Formats: sequence, structure tokens, C-alpha cells
Amino acid sequence: MKRIAQVRGWERLGNMGKRKVLVAANIEHIQLAADIIRRGGLIAFPTETVYGLGADMWNPGAIANIFKVKARPLHDPLIVHIAEKETLNELALTEDPRIRLLSDVFWPGPLTLVLPRKPDIPDLITAGLPTIAIRMPNHPVASALIRNAGTPIAAPSANPFGYVSPTAAHHVLEGLGEQVDLILDGGTCSHGVESTIISFTNGSPTLLRAGSLSVEDLEEVIGPIMRPGFSEGRPLSPGRLARHYATRTPLHLLPTSEAIPKFVPGEQTGLLAFAPPRGKELYAAIEVLSPTGDVQEAAHNFFAALRRLDNQGLTRLWAEPCTEEGIGMAIMDRLRRCAVPVG
Repeated sequence: MKRIAQVRGWERLGNMGKRKVLVAANIEHIQLAADIIRRGGLIAFPTETVYGLGADMWNPGAIANIFKVKARPLHDPLIVHIAEKETLNELALTEDPRIRLLSDVFWPGPLTLVLPRKPDIPDLITAGLPTIAIRMPNHPVASALIRNAGTPIAAPSANPFGYVSPTAAHHVLEGLGEQVDLILDGGTCSHGVESTIISFTNGSPTLLRAGSLSVEDLEEVIGPIMRPGFSEGRPLSPGRLARHYATRTPLHLLPTSEAIPKFVPGEQTGLLAFAPPRGKELYAAIEVLSPTGDVQEAAHNFFAALRRLDNQGLTRLWAEPCTEEGIGMAIMDRLRRCAVPVG
């Protein structure tokens, strides 16, 4: 795909002839980003969960470029982002009354629904599956971008495939650089963990990915939700691969928050802690996700803290477990997919 340098107004963002990629998410830049989407370009934009790498869902070339830029396998489906609830009926089959209940209560918000797709949905978005993943983000920049573009936007997280998800605009720039046509800087994502994904394809609602919205809150609205295994060979939604959200530095998961790892002489070791830890002097670097042990605060800081540890040139990282109640389930899901066995 050729770059979008000819878009009207693009040149005004330049600095001595060099294209400026990261810009403030003001009205002018959102309109510019929408124009780029319509012309087949790629936009990184904030949501309440993480930053997404978006393209027009109806443009096969643009969608293919998402996979190319992220180095994402073609069998991993994308999430389609919408700005109006009515759009759901244009993309998916929604006869199950529980679908309407969830969208009425939790949209806009960090909930993705996997539903039987309409026949004209591009296969590349759905990885050839008979389903489509859809969500309505609760972020003013994301909503304005979708509305101005006049099309639903397909968007995975805006990072190299398998790496730690981006929760700030500079994370996108560090990971993808000028492979993206424009990065809209809307500040730090408020939730910091991806959306919860629920499937309605087997009769019973099924959890495909734990996320920012707790399963307990969802079950209060629609009743029991099935919880399948850890992963599958062919993912039915994003975030289902066994190895995902991974740091470049090997990370190991401690069995309990009180456990002390076995240190190797000469290694520089980092710790991801959920509260101020004991034995601070044992580590070369420590990131505390919540000084008060609050799991919501921990989720907000999670990916950014992982990135900071990963960027310090350490030999090994250790992570403490947390409760698996509420959003803690999503944090532990990410840690298990990030962690490697102790060798």
C-alpha cells in the first residue's frame, strides 16, 4: 500500500519535509485520520482498553496491511469497532435476546461479542470463520474517528504481534514507527487491559478472553457464562494463542505472592509486583502495580510496567500472581500467556 502523503492537510504536519506520525487527537487530526482511513491507510488510535491499529473493514488491501505491519498470522481474527449500536445488526446475526441485553448495559465499553456473521463480511477479518468479533469502544477519540470515517474500523492492538499491548501513543511509535500513517495521541488508556470477549455461537454464552469487564458483572445480566480451556490451535478470537502479550526478556510467574525466586549469580533480575514487596534489595528493578494492592489500579498500570521492565536490559523477570476475581482474571490470563517455564 502506498503511503498517504497526498491526503489534503497532511503536509501541514510535516517538519522540514519529514512526515510527523504522532499527533495530538484534536478535531483537525481526527478528521485527517478519518480521511486516511477512507483512502485505505492505517491509523493508530486510543480506546479505553489499549491502542488499536485500524483500517476500513471493507477495504481488503488495508486489512491485509494490518496483518503485514503487525506480522500477525492470518488465522488470528480481528475485532471490528463500531460507533452506533444499530451497526451490529448490519454485520451479524443477533436473534439471541441476551445479545441485546449485553449491548444495552455494557456498550459503549470493553466488551467484544463474537456472533454469526453476515455473508458479505470479508473473510480476512474473520480468518475465514463463520463468526465476527464486534465491539463499541467507550473513548471519545475512537468514537469520533469511526463516525468521521463513515465505516466500521477493524483494529487489533497497535503493536508487533505477540508483544506487550500499547497503552500510550509512544508505545505504538516505539513498536511500529512510521509503518503507521498516523498515530492519534489520546493519552493513557484508562483500563489498560483488552476487552472481554464473549461468544454466542454455541447456544450458550462462552468466555473467549478475560478482559476489563468482569465475567461476574456479565453474569448478573445474562446468567451463567461458560469458561473453556486456556487456548486452541486455531483461535476463535484475538488473544487465544498460548504464547501472547510476551516480553522480550524471559518472564517467569511465581507460584505465590510470598514466594522468593531462585536467583542465578551474575543475573540482573526484575520483579513485577502487585504491592510493595519484601526483599527489594534482591532485584535490579521493581515495578509495583498498585501501592495499595488495588486490582483495578494494577490493571491500568500492567502493560506499561511490563514495558518498562522489558526495556531495562535485564536478564530475567519474575511476576507475582494476583487474585483471579474480577479484572484479576484478565491480568492472570495475560501473565500466563507471557510467562515461560523456568529453565
